[in-house]
Amino acid sequence: MATNKLVFDIETKNQFSDVHSNEPVDLDISVVSLYDYETDKYLSFLQEEFDEMWPYFEKADVLISFNGDHFDIPLLNKYYSGDLSTIRSLDLLKEVKNSLGRRIKLDTLAEATLGKNKIGHGLEAIIWWREGKIQKIKDYCEEDVRITKEIYEFARDNKKLFYKDNGEKKEILIDTSDWDKKEEKPILNSLF
Repeated sequence: MATNKLVFDIETKNQFSDVHSNEPVDLDISVVSLYDYETDKYLSFLQEEFDEMWPYFEKADVLISFNGDHFDIPLLNKYYSGDLSTIRSLDLLKEVKNSLGRRIKLDTLAEATLGKNKIGHGLEAIIWWREGKIQKIKDYCEEDVRITKEIYEFARDNKKLFYKDNGEKKEILIDTSDWDKKEEKPILNSLF
């Protein structure tokens, strides 16, 4: 059983149109928030605090995210001296797409599955960064991590998630059979 689980999300300082690219690595991170199962804590880090953050990633047996394989991990690797993609990843968006055949927004899953919505969206976080509202970004990013954690736990425990399609609540069956399997952990460039 994978015991060291880390749920995480990032917010950026800019958007693709600002950098004239569709590549996540061309963006800049404003905040990274995480939930560490080992300590049962939510934490947020600005770029200048990343040295304090990396040990949480390096201790993790599995990284849990929503669109992390495509977006968050490649962008984090821009700042990390090693390769976070060598750590086992559970990308909930990928799991949904594998089952349903298409992507569903985190907010759509949260509303139908958990009965709640996100408290903002990524473009607002960019505006908040430009306005210097750092705590507001941290609060928003941590709430996204909380929702991702709850979506993960619901899917793990129930083998399904829900979404609404034209007002009708529909079920997405999720294969969780290998979610808690223990894998050989890679050796990372430890910073601690």
